[in-house]
Amino acid sequence: MSIADNLAHLQQQITEACHRANRPVTDVALMAVSKVHPVGMILEAYDAGQRLFGENRVQEFQEKSPHLTALTDANFHLIGPLQSNKTSKAAELFDAIDAVDSLKIAQRLNTAAAALGKRLPVLVEVKLSDEESKHGLAPDELPSLLAAMNELESIAAVGLMTVPPWSEDAEVARPYFRELRLLRDESAVRFPRVTQLSMGMSNDFTVAIEEGSTCVRVGTALFGRRVPKAAEQ
Repeated sequence: MSIADNLAHLQQQITEACHRANRPVTDVALMAVSKVHPVGMILEAYDAGQRLFGENRVQEFQEKSPHLTALTDANFHLIGPLQSNKTSKAAELFDAIDAVDSLKIAQRLNTAAAALGKRLPVLVEVKLSDEESKHGLAPDELPSLLAAMNELESIAAVGLMTVPPWSEDAEVARPYFRELRLLRDESAVRFPRVTQLSMGMSNDFTVAIEEGSTCVRVGTALFGRRVPKAAEQ
């Protein structure tokens, strides 16, 4: 199937999940996770109507971005972990940063965004599993981080994100999605701008929508699996 066909199928699945959850379809954004995929596939998705994209690495997107300048109405978010020495370049390249997990990173992004004259939307990544490979801050650290970020003038914390343990059974992720939604609801009482929930990927996004996700991050189901370079030659 083509990327356009995959996109149409995904949008249908999102619509059906929204109906099950009694939510308007407009509540949920589809982010095309274009990490490790070539520029040509991003352009193909754009031509099919996709406008929101997620990249994992600053350097990878820095190499892609000169080829994407014509996509003036597209939005590119950094969704992978951000190293402190990459914050200036990240603030320059991306429209939003979806994986802030420390005050140090938030402060560096604020300084970089201020120098660029930007007000940068950010999501706070919360770690809800015990997996060492997962990034994010502990749930009990969230209120203090949001309070500190609320004092920064050039970034705005607008929501939360998480990555649950991977499983072929999407229901395994449901408790993690539900916990993040509750954290968002609690946070929004004190910080009303915290409304977004970025959760759900190719294998579990319909469950994430049922639990309140406002943005699902889909790569494989849209672009297919990345072919290793050795196999391309």
